[in-house]
Amino acid sequence: MECPGCGDPGVRTLFRARDRLYRTTDKNFLVVECKNCRLIRLEPRPSLQELALYYPDEYWYAPQADAASQLEEAYRRFVLRDHVNFVMRAVEDSGEKGLLLDVGCGGGLLLRMLRERGLAVLGLETSLPAATSAWKRNGVAVVCGDLSKSPIERGTCAAVTMFHVLEHLHDPVSYLRSARDLLVPGGRLVVQVPNASCWQFLMFGEHWNGVDVPRHLVNYRERDLESLLEYCGFQVVRRKHFSLRDNPAGFASSIAPGLDPMARRVRKLHESAAMKLLKDFLYFGIVLASLPFTLFEAACGAGSTIMVEARKKA
Repeated sequence: MECPGCGDPGVRTLFRARDRLYRTTDKNFLVVECKNCRLIRLEPRPSLQELALYYPDEYWYAPQADAASQLEEAYRRFVLRDHVNFVMRAVEDSGEKGLLLDVGCGGGLLLRMLRERGLAVLGLETSLPAATSAWKRNGVAVVCGDLSKSPIERGTCAAVTMFHVLEHLHDPVSYLRSARDLLVPGGRLVVQVPNASCWQFLMFGEHWNGVDVPRHLVNYRERDLESLLEYCGFQVVRRKHFSLRDNPAGFASSIAPGLDPMARRVRKLHESAAMKLLKDFLYFGIVLASLPFTLFEAACGAGSTIMVEARKKA
């Protein structure tokens, strides 16, 4: 299959991998690197119909009513402030007024927190259950559909955000161009993806959580992401290599995927309340222990995620 980045058919196989986190399939997949542009991708790419099978029910986040889930919800609000502050600065620096659209909003917690900061917000989500949860649990408006076919009026958004969306897409170019059309002149796009040029990828290889076979179709290095954004009509104005929500948790899930709270919930494992609390305690212990390393790798420009703010070109 031709490289989606440059069209070259030549590849170098990096490794074989399977679904370590959610175990939706026992199938092995190849992760390959283009010999020409070095873009890393899944090979062969699953069809849209096949890909849907690898997203379990409640792949998006929704809290439950028990004590452990309430603690997890409080933790998520705490670590999401990192994202909220990045988005708020992008909106403020742009000086533009209008709607903030979060693409792939899941259960809507980020949108709720942004609305609490005074922004007019709207979510876009392909999962109807996720969109319903966002309405019911967080009280935010969500359109269920595809960005390239959304009913949102062009030129009405001050900002569009995509947190961990691009790596899942068959056609990221159409999504980014659609986002550009929705933005007002001078509007901002905020994108976050796993960073395939991070130290964690070098350490863990096929066990790195950021690979997330088979759901991640492309694994972007920072330069890959910036080239894609430039091609789609954006200019990158700010970068951030550390995410309090994602970098330490990704490290922990790479080491112990069986302890990952979201994976355990999605897989519907039968756990007593005591066992759930114990596993959560062990997982967050690894998260805290990894914090110094993840801060250091990010300070060196090699964090396990890359978050960028990009301005719409005239």
